[in-house]
Amino acid sequence: MKAPRASRPDIPDYGISKSKKGMLPWKWASDRMGKSHQYWVATVRPDGSPHVMPVWGVWMQNAFYFSTGRQTRKARNLATNPRCVVCSENSKEAVIVEGIANELVDSKKLAEIAKVYRKKYKVDVSAMESPIYCIQPGVVFGLLEKKFPTTATRWKF
Repeated sequence: MKAPRASRPDIPDYGISKSKKGMLPWKWASDRMGKSHQYWVATVRPDGSPHVMPVWGVWMQNAFYFSTGRQTRKARNLATNPRCVVCSENSKEAVIVEGIANELVDSKKLAEIAKVYRKKYKVDVSAMESPIYCIQPGVVFGLLEKKFPTTATRWKF
């Protein structure tokens, strides 16, 4: 899969470097998403207010997969508005993925995700009878806290 296009985020008044020097490579962001144990998923309630919860999940082939009960707030939010954000667990090396979530229905892909999930968490997600969602990124942000102005990077898909 082709890597997304890197640029600098537009964050006025924060002293973000205009130079490409110091921008983070896509592999850096992808590795951190793959290595996180917990993630933060933000969805939008029907009234427009935000909802954030920690989840387990897997990062594969430039997409994030997670499971949740069909009646959870996040699942009900995604049913009415699939726009969401998922973040890695380490804010000192932050990765923020803005994207669209869709319920995964392809049985071959579901089996592949269940296998990776089982290896990572020692849990059989396929036995839970809960939907698995795929968040396809539209834009991803990455930064190193200690070098924020020179490392802040935005990737567009």
